[in-house]
Amino acid sequence: MESQQTDAPALESRRARREAEQGTRRRRPQAQVSSQHRWVPRMAVLGTLAAATIAMPLSAGADDALGTGSPFEPDTRPLGPSALDLATAASTAPAVSANVAAAPRVEVRREAASRSAARDPLPGCDPTVRPAGTNGKLDEHALCELWQAGEHLRPDAAVSLSAMNEAFRATFGRDLCLVSSYRTLSTQVSLKSSRGAFAAPPGWSMHGWGLAIDLCSVETGSREVYAWINQNGATYGWANPAWAKRGGSGAYEPWHFEFVQGVEEVQNS
Repeated sequence: MESQQTDAPALESRRARREAEQGTRRRRPQAQVSSQHRWVPRMAVLGTLAAATIAMPLSAGADDALGTGSPFEPDTRPLGPSALDLATAASTAPAVSANVAAAPRVEVRREAASRSAARDPLPGCDPTVRPAGTNGKLDEHALCELWQAGEHLRPDAAVSLSAMNEAFRATFGRDLCLVSSYRTLSTQVSLKSSRGAFAAPPGWSMHGWGLAIDLCSVETGSREVYAWINQNGATYGWANPAWAKRGGSGAYEPWHFEFVQGVEEVQNS
């Protein structure tokens, strides 16, 4: 009896501890679940902010793809003559730079041009003389030889071009390079058969009147040089005619220049 009374309090104490531990274990999952529920709305908010942040650069990229990017992007479209233009030109035709059509304009200095024209660049060449004969069959003794041996023009065209050459030499330190100037009728016949559309019909070319030149590729291939020729040529009466420009009525020939006053005189005669 005394042993049973002694063990009873110990049993009750152990039972109380077990019940207390079981109660703690039952309450703990509830606390964890409550904590997880509190995090759900916070994660939803963070996810919304992240989606908005990512969407903004993606949207900007889409706008650029639609052509709303910077208006200062360089224009990389090809300029100048096409590969077909150059491939179909005969070997005697000067090569042309891809940037000829886009050559920038250079400020013309008319005072220097006037001083150059006032000098006599071709002594003994009378600009009032009109050589006798027909297209391609002019009296060659009445033509004036240029600074480049073997090249001739009608006197007024020769004097004007030589004055332009003096200004060119003062700018670039060398003479203007020519491929062709006056052409005889037989030469024009030969060129027409070999170059096709790149040569005028015999008897119709301004070369045959001594009023046209073709420039070397060293001139048409330089952006700076070709820009100077285009801008200053008008001061001396020389121009690349409308038919020879890209989109003109004839073959694209940026190397071909004509003495405008003489051409108008021939056409109106």
